[in-house]
Amino acid sequence: MPEIQSTRAVAKYIRMSPFKVRRVLDQIRGRSYQEALMMLEFMPYRSCGPIWQVLHSAAANAQNNFGLEKKNLIIDVAYADEGPKLKRIRPRAQGRAYKILKPTCHITIVVKAIN
Repeated sequence: MPEIQSTRAVAKYIRMSPFKVRRVLDQIRGRSYQEALMMLEFMPYRSCGPIWQVLHSAAANAQNNFGLEKKNLIIDVAYADEGPKLKRIRPRAQGRAYKILKPTCHITIVVKAIN
């Protein structure tokens, strides 16, 4: 039985909410590499850009490190973890300050070859 090769790529500290990224990752998980690229190209979400880059990087890693064909790849695992929050302050009335938390996330995509 041949061993299934899997390769991953990670993008860290993306200035985007992990909830919004997961909405797109749920759509492409389990699909082929080419089908996922097409979907990401035409989805109206801002998170598609960084996800497209990570997916492209994972496929390039598979091709360069293991000699796998990009057309034989499927997305095995795709998830977005929460990163550190940027803390900002919003001035309010009477000298008060309200906290604003700007979220970041880490996007991980694992692709594997199918035969």
